[in-house]
Amino acid sequence: MSKKIGFVGLGTMGLPMAVNLNKAGFEVIGYDAFEGSREKAKAAGITIAETLKEVAERADDAVVSMVRDYAQNVDVILGEDGLLSAGPQGLTVIVMSTLDPDTMNELGQRVEEAGDVRLIAAAVSGGATGAQAGTLSIMTSGHEDRVRAARPYFDAVGSHVFYYGSEPGNSQAAKLVNNLILGITMNAVAEGLKFGAQYDLPEEELLNLFRVSTGDSWVARNWDSVSQWTADTALAVLLKDLKAAHLKGLEHNVAMPFNALSSTQLFDSMGQKPQAE
Repeated sequence: MSKKIGFVGLGTMGLPMAVNLNKAGFEVIGYDAFEGSREKAKAAGITIAETLKEVAERADDAVVSMVRDYAQNVDVILGEDGLLSAGPQGLTVIVMSTLDPDTMNELGQRVEEAGDVRLIAAAVSGGATGAQAGTLSIMTSGHEDRVRAARPYFDAVGSHVFYYGSEPGNSQAAKLVNNLILGITMNAVAEGLKFGAQYDLPEEELLNLFRVSTGDSWVARNWDSVSQWTADTALAVLLKDLKAAHLKGLEHNVAMPFNALSSTQLFDSMGQKPQAE
């Protein structure tokens, strides 16, 4: 019989991740608050549970939470009808949502004080494209034995897995580090192309130069897709992470002036305007 893993949050990222787990031979017991998401998942071959409690009851040893934020994770895991309402013994909750480091540590403490449950964090990078292709980069942290035991699940949805120590929030710190470098690099590439345009330099030839010279970066190599990121989708998510890194830097007295400048200039560099809130 295939091993059963719970999966909560079957949206843009969660659904293809759940499908890849299924393809790898695991039976995914899925749940989403929205009926439309549940229907899409069911059509994709995911076994749908009626309640969160049922997800925890049917999972063999782990449940993935891929919901939006801290409040939703609290509701999913610790709510009156959440995962822990099933009274699971020895369950591992794998939080793959993006939270700030201290908030993830707080969530881990609350979860582990509530019962015989361990929380590990596994932030992801690679976006919807990586989720669909099963090539996500996964930044893990938490109890090392639980992270090691969950490795087959990570291998089913990603191509690179990293471990950053026992504190759950370390996973989120690693993602902030990665994304602040992404944001800084995006500003640099956009600024360079803008300067080149003043001399009518062909953009594609400049990008070809970057890719084989000292201006190389992931951003330069993927500029065709990066340049299409919009203010209401990927850019907004990136800006949130840049701001979070800036605030954590202030809190811990770590100077990150390039990150702060990138936060301010991101939309302008990418030729976009922020969406009105």
